[in-house]
Amino acid sequence: MAGQGVIKDGDIVHVTGARPNFPKAAPVIAALAKLRVNQRLVHTGQHYDDALSDSFFRQLDLPKPDINLGVGSGTHAAQTAAIMAGFETTLGTAQPSLVVVYGDVNSTVAAALVAAKLGIPVAHVEAGLRSFDLTMPEEINRKMTDQLSQLLFITSPEAELNLIREGVAKESIHFVGNPMIDTLLAHLDQFDSEKIQNQLQISDKYAVATLHRPANVDEVVKAKELVTALGKVSEFIQVIFPVHPRSKESLAKAGIGNFPKIRVIDPLGYIEFISLVRGSDVVITDSGGVQEETTILGIPCLTLRPNTERPITITHGTNSLVTTEQLEEKVKHISKVKSGLVPPLWDGLAGPRIADVIAQFLELSK
Repeated sequence: MAGQGVIKDGDIVHVTGARPNFPKAAPVIAALAKLRVNQRLVHTGQHYDDALSDSFFRQLDLPKPDINLGVGSGTHAAQTAAIMAGFETTLGTAQPSLVVVYGDVNSTVAAALVAAKLGIPVAHVEAGLRSFDLTMPEEINRKMTDQLSQLLFITSPEAELNLIREGVAKESIHFVGNPMIDTLLAHLDQFDSEKIQNQLQISDKYAVATLHRPANVDEVVKAKELVTALGKVSEFIQVIFPVHPRSKESLAKAGIGNFPKIRVIDPLGYIEFISLVRGSDVVITDSGGVQEETTILGIPCLTLRPNTERPITITHGTNSLVTTEQLEEKVKHISKVKSGLVPPLWDGLAGPRIADVIAQFLELSK
C-alpha cells in the first residue's frame, strides 16, 4: 500500500480506480480545493498501467494520491473484495465527512459499500445512468452505489427519472452537468491531432477503435465476430486500435493480427487519446465515456452494444448503436457531424456545481 496520506475525521475522501474516474474527479477536486476543504485522494490501483493511470495524474493536474491501495487486476469478486479490505483498513477509525465515488467501476461500488457500513455518507458522481442490462457488471455497480448514496450527482435529466423510479428521494438528486466534459473543455487547446498523427505515422483518414467490454472481447466467438467486422472496415479505412491490456490476448487469439490495416497500439494517455479521436473520421467503441467525449468533439461515434446508459449521446450527440453485422455499412456511409446539440449543463462548470452542493451538505451536517 503506497502513499503516506492519513485520513482524518472530517476529511472528504475521493476514491478513484480506473481511467474513466480520473477526468471526472479532477474538476471536482479542483473546485473543492478553492473552497479550502480538507481532501484526501485514494487510488485503488484498479488500473495501474501508466497510460491508464499514472499519466492522468500528470496530465490532468490531479494531486498525487495520498494512498494507493495497489489492488491490480483480478476477477470482479477478487478485485472488489481487495478494494473493500484495503479501503476499510485505510479508513481505520477515522470518520470522514464524505466519501466521493465516481462512475461505475468496481472501485466505485467497493468504496461505497465500505463507507455505508461504517456510517460515512457517500456522494456518487455520475449517478442514475442506466442501460437496463444486468448482464453488464457496470450496471450492477451503478444501481448498488446509487442505493448507498446520500448525494447523487447526475449528468443528464433522464437520470433523475431512473433514480426516482428506484425510490431515491428527489431532494438527494442534484443535476450538475458532466465533470468529464469540464476536463475535456479545459484541455481543448492541448488536443493536437496533427502531432499524434505524426507520432503514429498516420497519413490518411482513419477510424479509432476502443473496445474492451467482456461481451465484445472475452468470448472467443464474439471476439472473432468483432475482429472480422473491424477487418472489413479496415479494407476501406485504416483502423487505429489502442488495446486495453485485458483485451490484448483474446483479440490476438481472434486473429486481429491477420489484418494489416488494423493498427494495434498500446494504450494512450488522456491528451494523446483525445487528440487521436479529435482527428478521426469515426470512433468505434463500447466505452461510455468515449460516447460523451465524441458528442462534444463532434466526431461520429458507433457504439458496439445493444444499449447505452447514456441515451443523451444519441438524442443530443453523435452516437449510434450498431451491431458487428451493421458496422461495415455504417462506417462506409458515415459523414462528418454538421452540428450537434450540446446536452444541458455540459458547459465546463459541473465541478464547481458539485463542490457547492457538497459544501452546503457539510454545513448542514455540522
